[in-house]
Amino acid sequence: MDALELLLHRHSAARLTTPAPIAEVRDNIIRAGLRAPDHGGLKPWRFVIIEDSGLERFSALLQRAAIADGLSESAIEKAKQAPFRAPLIIAVVAHCTDSPKVPQREQILSAGCAVHAMQMAALAQGFNGIWRTGSWVEHPLVRDAFSCRQQDEIVGFLYLGSAERQVHRTSVPDMSLFVSQF
Repeated sequence: MDALELLLHRHSAARLTTPAPIAEVRDNIIRAGLRAPDHGGLKPWRFVIIEDSGLERFSALLQRAAIADGLSESAIEKAKQAPFRAPLIIAVVAHCTDSPKVPQREQILSAGCAVHAMQMAALAQGFNGIWRTGSWVEHPLVRDAFSCRQQDEIVGFLYLGSAERQVHRTSVPDMSLFVSQF
């Protein structure tokens, strides 16, 4: 698939199964993230691989967070099961640096670009994924588990694997609704 077709037909798959990207394929995904726009060369991203027993630890973490928030039993169970929606998750943290030249917002956007690049690299290599956020990215227990400092942000969890079923392409929105001239 060429780069333009990949971008024009980008899609997510919520239901993922094995196999997950491994070895060189996974390394290519990480390398794509490292190529995100990076004003000032700050490299404001950290990637945490969650797989195998890490999925169990992430499940326990989300369960603890849900219990700490006093959520219902069904919400606690949903949190506990969330990591098992894919065989591989990459947590992406915007690791922000105080810089007179590059504001925190720009560093967070750079980390977001890294997530997008990694998802596109997965698609280009025959895998699929979905970028998830939710309230967990701001939860103190989750932030602490991912070594977030006050100025850092978890920009998302990139769930990766093989699509369980055929993903249907969505229609492209009418560009005139989103584009204007200045």
